[in-house]
Amino acid sequence: MNAINKGLGKIEISLKWDPSAAGQPPTDLDIVAATYLASEPYGDPAYVVHFDSRSPDGTIYLNRDSKDGKGFGWDEVLTVELDRLDSRYARVVVGVVIQQRPAQRTFVSVIKPALRIREGYTVMAEDDFGGVLGSTAATVAEFMRDGSGPWEFHPGILGFEDDPETFTATMGRTRRP
Repeated sequence: MNAINKGLGKIEISLKWDPSAAGQPPTDLDIVAATYLASEPYGDPAYVVHFDSRSPDGTIYLNRDSKDGKGFGWDEVLTVELDRLDSRYARVVVGVVIQQRPAQRTFVSVIKPALRIREGYTVMAEDDFGGVLGSTAATVAEFMRDGSGPWEFHPGILGFEDDPETFTATMGRTRRP
């Protein structure tokens, strides 16, 4: 007998970094998530969730937001409730962007960045952005489903050199089957 695959449910994407050195402007990283309709899975995002926003149906939301990395533990935490996401959505792409004010930065200048993606207590992916040191932003996860089937996780860090607005508009166009 085959196991019943319910697919993925509630996913937590966590990000942390150390504060900037004394006398340097603060470093601000943000987790963003973009949803894509089944009718246009590689088109423009249906909506983007970032600091000060959440999905219209409350299935994607930021639990914690840091502007300087001075929190204890994980500085930014985003929750994606895939099991509650409407069937019209076929993809969710999650990214991390470095705010470029007051200073221009890439991942090489972020002190001890770390990423963790998990479902419940199961860690699905971890990374330190070492493969995208010259980038200002990166996609960190893609969740996809075919029709009403179960959600699947596609890990991988892909760097971008765009400003935050351009990144959120184009972050889902690069990964294609």
